[in-house]
Amino acid sequence: MTEDRGSGSRDGVHGDGGNRDADGRRRGRRSHALRTAGVMLGCILMLTGAGAGWMYWQLNDNIQSVDIDNALGDDRPERAAAVSTPSPTASSSDEATPSPSPYPSVSALPAGALNILVLGSDSRSGERNSELGGGNSSGARSDTAMIVHLDSDRTEATVVSIPRDTLVTRPSCPTSSGGSTAVAYNAMFNSAYSVGGPVCAIKTVEQLTDVRMDHYIEIDFAGFADLVDTLGGVTVTTEEDIDDDKSQLHLDAGTHHLDGTEALALARTRHGIGDGSDLGRIGLQQQLIKAMLEEATASDLLTSPTRLYEVADAVTGSLTTDTGLDSLGELMGLADALSGISADDLTTVTMPVVTAPYDANRVVADEPEASELWASLR
Repeated sequence: MTEDRGSGSRDGVHGDGGNRDADGRRRGRRSHALRTAGVMLGCILMLTGAGAGWMYWQLNDNIQSVDIDNALGDDRPERAAAVSTPSPTASSSDEATPSPSPYPSVSALPAGALNILVLGSDSRSGERNSELGGGNSSGARSDTAMIVHLDSDRTEATVVSIPRDTLVTRPSCPTSSGGSTAVAYNAMFNSAYSVGGPVCAIKTVEQLTDVRMDHYIEIDFAGFADLVDTLGGVTVTTEEDIDDDKSQLHLDAGTHHLDGTEALALARTRHGIGDGSDLGRIGLQQQLIKAMLEEATASDLLTSPTRLYEVADAVTGSLTTDTGLDSLGELMGLADALSGISADDLTTVTMPVVTAPYDANRVVADEPEASELWASLR
């Protein structure tokens, strides 16, 4: 007779019957398997969360920033009154509910109209920028300058281009060494960046417009090309043939879908269109901005954390911002502010200018039209 070891049953059932489920499987083994799976899942989640956290830390760390407010102090146009609004992703309860999402929370921009200075730098630093820019050059200039004005209810935006050939009074700007640059009269607008970087560029824009720049974004050649590629390219229509060896762009008149390198060439071309001045190039740049917004809207870029991460991964190493936009959460807040604006809601204009009376190759602000434009942005 076989010994009934461990039979603690009082009702004569097999000794391990109390550890079996209805289908006869041993509960103990299943519990052990579930515990093992749980531990493994927990480890995977920890590693995934740590990996996501590291990636976002790395992307945040890639963004260069400039403390504009500290550098310029109070000698600036008055800041528009702004009231902070809650993040659209925030919980309405008093208790914050932890989110399982690996993506950073959106940092909402202040309410009210906002003005953002966007500069395209023509720096050739780095092999890729040098290749895209067509060679090496010392220093860097603001190849493109636009003021992006978001209206208070975030349903419309205006992009105002400032021609790089505009002659301005360049103010004295603080330098990183603690000194300051000299005031310069009848200076090229884009020289401000060359002399004093983002701080001097912003101070020059604010003196020219008497409009406070709430934020600053700078992107270089490589970043712009990568941004367009991440969008999947852009579709533009040119009204005339473009044949420009300097920008390496050769296009027949008509509609074209451009990749990042081609779009950058279109943004830079000036000698193959119109009279070869910066004004013709600005028209192409404004067309590109609208085309990029159309692509961003069609691909849900402005509302998808995953798509925004792809863009951030592509361009953060090419971005310089003010300290109010130097994190992914803050950049996502800007994307959220733009998400309700379509290409049809975007107005593009150029600062009114006339040929400079003392230099036929330069322009100056056309008054009073220029001042009236700036007043509309305040």
